[in-house]
Amino acid sequence: MIDLHTHSTFSDGSFTPEELVDMAKKTGLTAMALTDHDCTDGLPRFLAACNSAGIQGVRGVEISAEVEKGTMHILGYAFEPDDANLEGMLKRIRNGREDRNRKIILKLNELGCNISWEEVAGYAGEDVVGRPHFAQALVANGFVESKQSAFDRFLAKGRPAYVDRFRQKPSESIAAIVDAGGIAVLAHPFTLELGLRQLRTLIAEMTEDGLGGIEVYYAEHSPEQIKQYHDLAEEFGLVATGGSDFHGEANPAIRLGCGFGSLHVPDTVLKDLLNRVKQQTARA
Repeated sequence: MIDLHTHSTFSDGSFTPEELVDMAKKTGLTAMALTDHDCTDGLPRFLAACNSAGIQGVRGVEISAEVEKGTMHILGYAFEPDDANLEGMLKRIRNGREDRNRKIILKLNELGCNISWEEVAGYAGEDVVGRPHFAQALVANGFVESKQSAFDRFLAKGRPAYVDRFRQKPSESIAAIVDAGGIAVLAHPFTLELGLRQLRTLIAEMTEDGLGGIEVYYAEHSPEQIKQYHDLAEEFGLVATGGSDFHGEANPAIRLGCGFGSLHVPDTVLKDLLNRVKQQTARA
């Protein structure tokens, strides 16, 4: 059993890299990737823990990309560590998030939800503050009853405390991953809110830009979506990847390795992924 989409306290997960690996060991995972949002700082600790636990660790990241509708995240795998161009891009994205977070604080205070930056940051673990941490602060102060309510009332796109932030273009994100020796994968395609014909056109364009895979196996994908995305991967010669998108306490219903319980990412996915990286390297 493998899981190629997980998050730690270095972005918006609730477990440290070492805790994630310990859970993976107990769950029976043989391989996993850490794919924190716009951040690779947790990877050295994650890979060291995987090595100690006898689990195959895969270097990963999840990059936010700009699209007109919906949400696009691009997963990067098996890139070289400390690549200057990739790290520079990730830093620009994180700086944009920090600016966004300060604006969210101001908006919440204007709406009568008086919470402080220090309080929100206290929920964030070791690095990047995200909207789930604002939700935790809102719940703790009694402004909402649950994290979901915090998003529904204040933090979701279109709600009164939502603030957009800087993102890279998809082509720029793909290029940064590929230039760093890695493979770029379109994450959870359903969040793009596109029909199948529109999605096919987009994937064709992204493949021309260097896209190497599609996240086919995902906790929130229906059987019909899995088939559609698998067919698209085959059509465009892309690797079909997968993972749980495990965050921990932010969404306790999703479990490491198996999502809501029925997720199964074939072990062959990782072999296909790493073979594609070798092919790209040979062509470079």
